[in-house]
Amino acid sequence: MASIFGYEITKKKKTPRSFAPPVSDDGASVVAAGGAQGAYLDLDGSWKNEIELINKYRDLQSQSEVDAAIDDIINDSIVVADDKEDVVSIDLENLGAPDSIKDKIHKEWKEIINLLDFNRKGYDLYRKWYVDGRIYFHMLVDEKKKKEGIQEVRYIDPRKIRKFKETNRVRGPNGVDLVDNVEEYFVYFDKLKDAMRYDNTKGIKIHRDTIAHSNSGLFDHGRNVIISHLHKAIKPINQLRMMEDAVVIYRISRSPERRIFYIDVGNLPKAKAEQYLKDTMNRYQNKLVYDASTGELKDDRKHMSMLEDFWLPRREGGRGTEISTLPGGQNLGEMEDVLFFQTKVYKALNVPPSRLDQADGFSLGRESEISRDELKFSKFIIRLRNQFSSVFDTLLKTQLVLRGIIKPDDWVKFRPAINYHWAEDSYYREIKNSELISSRMQMMRDVTSYAGRYFSMNWIKKTILQLTDEEVRNMQKEIDAEVDGGKVAQEATIEWGEPAAAQMAMEPQEEEPPSDTQEDFEQLHLNGNKEDYPELQHINNLEEIIDEIDKDGN
Repeated sequence: MASIFGYEITKKKKTPRSFAPPVSDDGASVVAAGGAQGAYLDLDGSWKNEIELINKYRDLQSQSEVDAAIDDIINDSIVVADDKEDVVSIDLENLGAPDSIKDKIHKEWKEIINLLDFNRKGYDLYRKWYVDGRIYFHMLVDEKKKKEGIQEVRYIDPRKIRKFKETNRVRGPNGVDLVDNVEEYFVYFDKLKDAMRYDNTKGIKIHRDTIAHSNSGLFDHGRNVIISHLHKAIKPINQLRMMEDAVVIYRISRSPERRIFYIDVGNLPKAKAEQYLKDTMNRYQNKLVYDASTGELKDDRKHMSMLEDFWLPRREGGRGTEISTLPGGQNLGEMEDVLFFQTKVYKALNVPPSRLDQADGFSLGRESEISRDELKFSKFIIRLRNQFSSVFDTLLKTQLVLRGIIKPDDWVKFRPAINYHWAEDSYYREIKNSELISSRMQMMRDVTSYAGRYFSMNWIKKTILQLTDEEVRNMQKEIDAEVDGGKVAQEATIEWGEPAAAQMAMEPQEEEPPSDTQEDFEQLHLNGNKEDYPELQHINNLEEIIDEIDKDGN
């Protein structure tokens, strides 16, 4: 492993030196410089434990309760709405980039989805990631034609690959060893037996930019290993299995009524008494055995089961031969203990226990009737989607950089503005949206009488209708265009906040009679006795204007 396999798309940056290596919260093993190339690899047993954990997780999903819970999780996460909509789409609305760059990003994103075949294989890939707690992909690129981007995305068995962080230390001031450089890479083992023996001499060192991966986000710091979301269900599912086995054994052993035969053996010696007892059993016991292969009933007297009758000897002086009945077990139909552990398994997997009974129908109900467990489950699904999206980040970044659309440093600015939109169930989404719109329209009708007095139209649009500034502007442009085109009458566009001005303009106005003040002023001007009307002393300017008009002969 002297040479590293793969390509590099990022530039190495010199980081400030520290006495402590970076925290490894992704399951990577920290090794000393040169350790990966030699025969020594300090794994602290974590590699072996990780393989055993993955195998345990895969065995765990074969349990019926766990499989049903996983199906609920994956079905809510991966929704194939229709042929026209991708399972995952990209949202660049908040990205401050030219439209030409956005169009290129949309095009490359479509290519990433096609490389993963996510619309068709998304369920299987997501399930592998959820069960194993990690997923790895090898991004194949033609070294001579990097501009063509990623050629193939190939799945890697997580048991055969491991991430490492190699630290290089230098002697600093005061004799303190400082971390000079940290190199991240992966080691791949072609054979699983080599990985289990952690024989690093047979591994392939791979550059980190060549691998796209994601983990569950759950990290066991004690064992330095990534754990799956199934890890919490290991103990409850084992308890459930033991409880079910105990119930089966108890019911088989205690369900039938058995007879107790007390056989009088008199004063016979022990050996002869046992032989006499055995002869009596063979004489009266008729054991019929059903042969499932032939469908025949056979008489087999050679075997005696503990579930059948009891034959006990009785010495002379007793009550002689006697037959009594041993009753079967009681309350065999009670299953509360088994149901308790079934509920515990579902809670450990963050699935609502109400989904345990598959016979019950699913009712959507109103938005206000959603249970607390379903709300928690919905938030859990969102967290899972966000965690899995790190695979998309690596693939999209690599594709954009190789294509020359962006530079490696640009991705740091682009990533916060890139959102992934996961498809939702179309029927449920339509019902939820219709209820939401209906609720908003009802609130809008309630505030109609207060619009223009207590609430502005801008506040109603943003607060009740939940419209953004851009949506408000676009909506007003569409309304103006429809009015100009004659599709909508002008009267229908009168806004609530402007009822007085708009409606008064449309309604015929009655001519108002002159006020008393105006009549008094006109009479004052004609008579010329301004002093007789002290209440009109304040309108000197108007009087001057009238005097100027009289001078002009009007």
